[in-house]
Amino acid sequence: MERRSFLKKAGAGIAAGAAVGLAACGKTEQQQAAPAAPAAPAVQTGLPSIQWRMTSSFPKSIDTLYGSAELLTNRLREITGGKFDIRVFPAGEIVPGLQALDAVQQGTVEMCHSCSYYYVGKDKTFAFGTAVPFGLNARQMDAWIIGGGGQELLDEFYSAYNVYSFLGGNTGVQMGGWYRKQINTLEDIKGLKIRIAGIGGEILSRMGAIPQQIAGSDIYPSLEKGTIDAAEWVAPYDDEKLGFYKVAPYYYSPGWWEPGPVVHFYVNKAEWDKLPKEFQAAFRAASREAHIQMTAMYDHKNPQALARLLAQGVKLQNFSTDIMKKAYEVSRELYAEEAAKNPAWAKIYGEFETYRKSQNAWFSVAEAGFDRFMQSVR
Repeated sequence: MERRSFLKKAGAGIAAGAAVGLAACGKTEQQQAAPAAPAAPAVQTGLPSIQWRMTSSFPKSIDTLYGSAELLTNRLREITGGKFDIRVFPAGEIVPGLQALDAVQQGTVEMCHSCSYYYVGKDKTFAFGTAVPFGLNARQMDAWIIGGGGQELLDEFYSAYNVYSFLGGNTGVQMGGWYRKQINTLEDIKGLKIRIAGIGGEILSRMGAIPQQIAGSDIYPSLEKGTIDAAEWVAPYDDEKLGFYKVAPYYYSPGWWEPGPVVHFYVNKAEWDKLPKEFQAAFRAASREAHIQMTAMYDHKNPQALARLLAQGVKLQNFSTDIMKKAYEVSRELYAEEAAKNPAWAKIYGEFETYRKSQNAWFSVAEAGFDRFMQSVR
């Protein structure tokens, strides 16, 4: 993508500017007398060296998710000549993955790489930062956050938790998970023991399923033993690594509870406010590059992984229209209930819904028509 190229060039320009003062020492008298070209924004030599710690909600083995944090830190070192150094820690090394935001809020670490919907137990409003069932897809989430006022709404909400948020990746719409048996009707949902968390789990619970919260490392043995009937994870590239297809052959689509899940970098407000402006600018550029990189890499890796899974005998399925419509209906009921009792949810939900309808009207005009045709001629 050209945007990624632009960000890389911008970062190189900042780093190059830092060398201007050093290069001048070796100029000849004639060169020093020549008019100087306008200098690129530079990291000033008087800036301090800063070291931060970032705790990730992801293990290193989930390399595309975890890799977004590494890209950010590597790029920051390049742009700042090593002056702004952030060390990344996988989930569990400092705090468990689902406590990453708490560690930043409390000042245990300066920042984390996490998903906001992990924290809906605090307030369901956290879901908007990552994904709500039947919400916006990846491109629409970018549009809402960057251009549609979403960042401002999220900033206001996160301010109560002592953090700033920065885009840090998106997996694209996820899959609907792995099932030991086929799920064809609404009756098949009743009593289904499925590994799923958050608002998606609450919607399925209202439809008669029995949501389970199980750590990633425990999903395979639980499926194998029949302790659970199904499990959702991410998408083909990450799912393949955990081998779910060996014990649950039915692979469903789409993951309507995660239509365009954003991953964020969360930074402690006090630590961010202490940063030199040059470092803040470098961080914004590097985080945006990491955000773009993740989506592109999942779009690159998932088709190849799906082909490998199908070759292993995986049975690709779509949720029935009845199941999709019922889940959508239940989601609307849940959202209305939450808006009636939660002012923070109500404030974001009203604007989010208006934006969602506008985006879907536009996407139906050009994107959907083109996509449907191209998929029909493959």
